[in-house]
Amino acid sequence: MKVFWLCFFALACLDALIAVSTDCQLRETKHGSVCVCNSRHCDYLEPPLLNDNSQIVLISSSKNGLRFKRTDGSFLQKSILEVQDRQSIDENFKADSIVVEENRAWLQFANIPQKFVLNANIKTVQLTVDRDKRYQSITNFGGAFTGSVSHILQQLPEELQDHIYKSYFHAEGIAYNSIRMSIGGSDFDLQPWAYNEEPRNDPLLSNFTTLDARDLQKIEQLQRVKSVCQLKELKIMAAAWSAPTWMKTNERWTGFGQLKPQYYQAWAQYHLRFLELMQSKNMPVWAISTGNEPLNGVIGFFFVHFMSMGWTPWQQAIWLNDYLGPTIRNSTLRQVLIFGNDDQRYTYPSWFRKMRSSRSNALDYLDGLAVHWYWDEIFGPNLLDEAHAEMPNKLMLNTESCIGDKPWQTHGPELGSWGRGESYMRAYMQDLQHNINGWLDWNLVLDEQGGPNYVHNYVDSPVIVNTTSRSEFYKQPIYYAIGHFSKFVPEKSVRIETRSNETDAMAQLSVVGFQRPDESVALILYNDENLPVDVALSDTQRGEFKLRLPARSWHTIIYR
Repeated sequence: MKVFWLCFFALACLDALIAVSTDCQLRETKHGSVCVCNSRHCDYLEPPLLNDNSQIVLISSSKNGLRFKRTDGSFLQKSILEVQDRQSIDENFKADSIVVEENRAWLQFANIPQKFVLNANIKTVQLTVDRDKRYQSITNFGGAFTGSVSHILQQLPEELQDHIYKSYFHAEGIAYNSIRMSIGGSDFDLQPWAYNEEPRNDPLLSNFTTLDARDLQKIEQLQRVKSVCQLKELKIMAAAWSAPTWMKTNERWTGFGQLKPQYYQAWAQYHLRFLELMQSKNMPVWAISTGNEPLNGVIGFFFVHFMSMGWTPWQQAIWLNDYLGPTIRNSTLRQVLIFGNDDQRYTYPSWFRKMRSSRSNALDYLDGLAVHWYWDEIFGPNLLDEAHAEMPNKLMLNTESCIGDKPWQTHGPELGSWGRGESYMRAYMQDLQHNINGWLDWNLVLDEQGGPNYVHNYVDSPVIVNTTSRSEFYKQPIYYAIGHFSKFVPEKSVRIETRSNETDAMAQLSVVGFQRPDESVALILYNDENLPVDVALSDTQRGEFKLRLPARSWHTIIYR
């Protein structure tokens, strides 16, 4: 009987952890606002269920403080469906609010009875959804489970760890189904490291027979993720930052250095050994890449001081075609996908053309193309379109993104920054409009400084942990920007045609749409201006409805 009650209590605690929707505990910060989670409380949202073909569900977040607020409507209603924003006063702005009446926007000033009109009407955007025009399918959304992430999580009470896991991977969180991890170390570790550092000059990898304790800790944590979040599958994508130093031409972790040609087969075998050891721990790897940011060890060494290994596309084609590809495809783990490039958009599609010129069949070993976001403000999405046109049967994933890496940016978190969230919203929307099949963000969590790591390479993260008190963490606007996609656009969703009457240069509203596996539609809308916007939506199969969206806001609309 005692055992029965212990089991009952454990199940009750688990049920409490996966409870129904709970609201955000909003806290104002210097840069905006965050949702605070502790062991007793964290905000969650049950996946919306559609009861009939007329129902409409809107999930909204705004600069003023909405976080996944639900609004219900119907195709049958004649009145406009309005999302009510949270009232928020900027202490540097003396107006009480923006008031919307009869399609006009007014400023209501404190202690002044009259309203002052803004020099604009509320714009109405005509939005058409055409389900018959279909594009790419979605494979995965997720983030990186780096050494720094694992280190932070290990310091926290189990209840707080579980809230982080659930916030990301549970259906009531933002429903991630994927992680990225390094083979050996990355720039977000406490020190650089690789497998088989000793003995040196050992192509048989005689010391690479078990997983390192750091990876064993990650596996234990990921097993907890799968248990707490009731995940049937977790897509793990793995990439190496650097070979052990004795395999490299410069025999250093960083700087100008490539793989010595005599170790091409050993480096291929190194990847297979990692896959086999992960499989033996019941943590199979879904995909690998040909290596993280290969240009860092060729031209990026001037400003990159963390682990890296250089490749030219011609060198990489030889290694992929003659060594890595055959090694993986002739193994028992031949189903593991291989992604190429894993570097910035500006290398597209020229990198793959150069690979083909070196080994004409090298690209046959690639299942997909991996790209990072770091210079997307300069290099447009037409480069993705060109790559897709040349290789239409290959997946395209964005496999790394974070803010705070540029010299002109704050290095580390800007806690609560809506602007940084908007950068994510724009980037996800743009990539998904241009054939990207999924997105893996960088660190799942970081500390208040944006670390820790061995090169003091501090950046921002969707979730920041208070590692001083170890009692709470903060969900930033970045988290909700990602969640407007990952939570509501599951694997096997297909992008569908959306078009508006706005020109791209002057557009107030950005939109991308998907048909989900259950045949329902999910539309993600972004109003990037300081005024509300009206939307007259027409679905070619369902009908029409009108809605009003508040200023500086993101929305996911779901209907059948």
